[in-house]
Amino acid sequence: MSVFIPLGVLDDAVIRKIAEISGENAGRCMQCGTCSAVCPMVESMQPSVRQLMLLLQHGQSGAALEASTAWTCAACHTCLVRCPRGIDIPRVMEAIRQMVLRENLDRINPRGIPAETLAAVPPIALVAAFRKLTA
Repeated sequence: MSVFIPLGVLDDAVIRKIAEISGENAGRCMQCGTCSAVCPMVESMQPSVRQLMLLLQHGQSGAALEASTAWTCAACHTCLVRCPRGIDIPRVMEAIRQMVLRENLDRINPRGIPAETLAAVPPIALVAAFRKLTA
């Protein structure tokens, strides 16, 4: 699937790869802030969803890949439902996670989880975390 990318907006190779993986054009974001306003996880994100989209628009892929935003995203799709441009932001977040994980940079070390935590956390939560946070 080819993605239309306006000249001067997404000129970085990493940003193009995110667009290729997600099928979404971050350049379409008009910075209205609706995504951040409705996000249930925004208090835990740094930067916010809107700010991450701005980083992508300005070709600051390094900052976007290092941000905690994509990892904090609950993929609840509230931002997608409310986005006036219909941008599938959860797909963008997944693409960012995939870019990092494809470099074998795990966000969690299963062997580093304390035994008490393993005993207290539901197994389905562990499986979900491993799928999302490890390569």
